Amino acid sequence: LQGYASEMDNPSLVHLIPSALQNKKEILFGNLPEIYEFHNRHEIENCIENPELLARCFLKRKEDLQIYEKYCQNKPRSEALWRQCGDSIFFQECQRKLDHKLSLDAYLLKPVQRITKYQLLLKEMLKCSKNSEGTAELEEALATMLDIIKSVNDSMHQIAITGYEGDVSELGKLLMQGSFNVWTDHKKGHNKVKDLARFKPMQRHLFLYTKMLLFCKKREENTDGHEKTASYSFKNSLKMSTVGITENVKGDNKKFEIWYNGREEVYIIQASSVELKNTWISEIRKVLT
Repeated sequence: LQGYASEMDNPSLVHLIPSALQNKKEILFGNLPEIYEFHNRHEIENCIENPELLARCFLKRKEDLQIYEKYCQNKPRSEALWRQCGDSIFFQECQRKLDHKLSLDAYLLKPVQRITKYQLLLKEMLKCSKNSEGTAELEEALATMLDIIKSVNDSMHQIAITGYEGDVSELGKLLMQGSFNVWTDHKKGHNKVKDLARFKPMQRHLFLYTKMLLFCKKREENTDGHEKTASYSFKNSLKMSTVGITENVKGDNKKFEIWYNGREEVYIIQASSVELKNTWISEIRKVLT
């Protein structure tokens, strides 16, 4: 923040800032200042003498840790901007002054790496605190952190949905997302379609919200020689208030059915494992009840 972000306002360096970066500090750094302020409270360090207080610290700050979700959601925009102007003289100059071996993008990745490290720390602490005072709180703190990582991960997929006409933020909480084989069996339409559909599954990425189930098709695009970025083009949606579910499909314990309008449309969905299928079914059941 001091060596790069502040330097963008340094009059002696202004002429080195590439035009693509003008007024885009917020995009490049996201809410890094907010994360910095949050960690400046040093609350974890206060637990060095009393490690049993650590779990409480995580539980108390559960809401605040959502700032990481905001950071991760902005990350693709930040990376795109970095690809555009990361090799500019401005950044080279800042890096030289700081005497850093790594360039700025390595540091912008730190918050993403950090949010995934807490759960490892809590798991290690749990190993050392079997049935002692505070074990239950540690378990709750771990569950909280795993939850936050899951929602960060889910929201990263969600921002890559394209072609959906509505506003995904109005669909309620995103509960689950993942890739499946899907077969369709619709009463309407030509019988030929039905027969063809039976054999070859479609690859679909499903997003389960409290109000809606979205079916998308995953597309991977190469961004100018860099890593592949996935996007999910919207195909169709089912309102959860009109959906029914069949938990078992004959002949395959990884399949289940979601049907619409009294079986007018039937979607046969195959998960990659029985565990995954059961997780999805229990989440869908919760929504339906």
